[in-house]
Amino acid sequence: MHTLTHYRRKLTVYASALTLGISAVLTSGAVLAQETFTWKVQSHWPGASSSYTDSLVRLKNVLEERTDGRLKLTLYESGALFKAQETFNAVSRGILEMGTISPAYAQDKMTLAGIASGLPFAFRNVWEAAYFHQGLGFEQMLRDEAAQYGVYWATDKVYPTEMVVKNPIKTWDDFTRLKIRSSGALQKFLTEAGAAASYIPGGELYSALDSGVVDGAHWGAAQGAYSMGLYEVAKYHVQPGLNIAGTDAIIVSQKALDKLPEDMQLIVKQALAEQFWVRTNEYLFKERVTLAKAIKEMGVEVNTLPDDVQNRLVKTAQSMWDEEGKRSDKAQEALDMLKAYLTELGYL
Repeated sequence: MHTLTHYRRKLTVYASALTLGISAVLTSGAVLAQETFTWKVQSHWPGASSSYTDSLVRLKNVLEERTDGRLKLTLYESGALFKAQETFNAVSRGILEMGTISPAYAQDKMTLAGIASGLPFAFRNVWEAAYFHQGLGFEQMLRDEAAQYGVYWATDKVYPTEMVVKNPIKTWDDFTRLKIRSSGALQKFLTEAGAAASYIPGGELYSALDSGVVDGAHWGAAQGAYSMGLYEVAKYHVQPGLNIAGTDAIIVSQKALDKLPEDMQLIVKQALAEQFWVRTNEYLFKERVTLAKAIKEMGVEVNTLPDDVQNRLVKTAQSMWDEEGKRSDKAQEALDMLKAYLTELGYL
């Protein structure tokens, strides 16, 4: 009897220990499954910019919903933590987990940045630029180059860049007298074409136009100009666009990405891939609607450049394309691919 009682006691102890062990494992697994991550995201868009809401807030909502709240994004508008030109380095070093930039702001690192920013007067339709990125492999080339700096690159959208000006451009002399806010490859192009182009941060752009520091600017196209209030002081919307390109990019710290569980890494990458197509198509639709609204409600006029002005700009543009190819072997490869593509389309 004593032996049987002793055995029952030992069995109870073992069972209790086993139960506690299983409970601990289950509890640990549950905690692990619910581990949350908070990313700081520095944007190059001011909060007033349409893309801040339509692109960045959208991505925040998508990621938080699809990860069941395990990944949270804390958003900071342009200049809140770093200058726009410093964001790439901050993400590369892991100080920021994510950011949005114009490729032009990473030209000191990314030799493909000039082509990504959009060679002037290359594409004529948005779908052509989208296919160049996703169908011909330019997006992967960008991602491979950014990976050398610990950055995961994803183009937010492709869209036209179109200027707004305070006075209409009717002649070549009108164009060469312009002081234009610009950036990246377009700033260089406009300068070489004869205008005075300079960089001004987004937060200072309205006051620069209003005060006459500049008489024209590009901030996206109609949506950017409307959301930034530029049509209040610049009533002429210039067409055709200066370029069509992946002018906005989302960059992610590879260190931060690697710290996520595999399922969350996949969610982030899938969301970024989806973002490209959603925002490209949405942007085109909203461009048409916004420009029509600006014309109707604010008295904006479309200023179509005269043929002789367009011809001079195209000639200047094509003469500077080759300069981008000299930046690296990869840049030359991308430029050769672009030229072959434009030849197939009948543009060269």
